[in-house]
Amino acid sequence: MNQRTGQPRRPVANWHDAHTQSLTVGARAADMLRNRMGSWGFIFAFSAVMAVWAVLNVRSDALDPFPYIFLNLMLSMLAGMQGAILLIAARRQDEISAALARHDYETNMAAKYEIEELTRINADQLAILRRLEKSGFVGGTGREAATDDVKRRDSQEHGSG
Repeated sequence: MNQRTGQPRRPVANWHDAHTQSLTVGARAADMLRNRMGSWGFIFAFSAVMAVWAVLNVRSDALDPFPYIFLNLMLSMLAGMQGAILLIAARRQDEISAALARHDYETNMAAKYEIEELTRINADQLAILRRLEKSGFVGGTGREAATDDVKRRDSQEHGSG
């Protein structure tokens, strides 16, 4: 809030930097895992691990022979953990969206007050200009005066040239 006018001030801090610094270790981990699991690199690495597992367990003395029951158990646990991590990350994204919407609202309200103030100042200036025109201190609008100045300079340049 502006101390003098009581109107909101436009936020000047970088919201994203302030938010990133306030993250907990768990929130950072959830974001990192979400970003890794949602990438092509994860898909290719996961496919490679599955292929290596299948090749190593084709032999008769394999740790987890076909139908790969141990692998199924591990994949089920991985899916459960991925679901929980993605839900945590989605909840965090909702918090980020809400905080960003609040920041946008504050910025928009401050800009609205600034625009209203500038509009009021402009109206006051126009009223002053009209009073000056009526009193004879100013002859015509600024545009007319500027046009007259250009004509006068042109006539002086052509007359002396």
